[in-house]
Amino acid sequence: MKTLLAGLSTGLSTALFFSCAAFPASSQPYSFDEASQRCMAEAMYFEARGEGWRGMLAVGVVIQNRVRHPDYPNTVCAVVRQGRYWGNAPVKHKCQFSYWCDGKPEEATDEDALDQALDLAKTLLSTNLKLVGIEDATHYHATYVQPPWTKILERRDQIGAHIFYAKINPK
Repeated sequence: MKTLLAGLSTGLSTALFFSCAAFPASSQPYSFDEASQRCMAEAMYFEARGEGWRGMLAVGVVIQNRVRHPDYPNTVCAVVRQGRYWGNAPVKHKCQFSYWCDGKPEEATDEDALDQALDLAKTLLSTNLKLVGIEDATHYHATYVQPPWTKILERRDQIGAHIFYAKINPK
């Protein structure tokens, strides 16, 4: 597997320093395990491989934020696979992450993007990395759709073709 910075421009490492911030001291990174890495990388790959490393990283940050939020499951795989099920199969178009229930098989065809997603997932799961602008984002959608839940969330940032939102904190 390629390392996170292998084959990428030096702009990536510079952008990470300027685009990421540490979690508060009370937040800890996840305990890294391969199942969590696989689930996160799969979601990052299928949701944002066309958005490059920053788009994939942003999807991973949303997954991380959901795992930490009390309104969502507390594991990466459970967050990524959250949705309505009929028997053991997800109901088409009724999942939190659309790739999981779009009716298409999860077959990665871009090895470089998959390697990058795996490396980014490992980085997110083993460090306190956060992407500035979407530190608290729990939702996102593609620019070509307008889900009804956008009316009750606060818009945070747009990264490529995805718009990111956070739940409104009561004052």
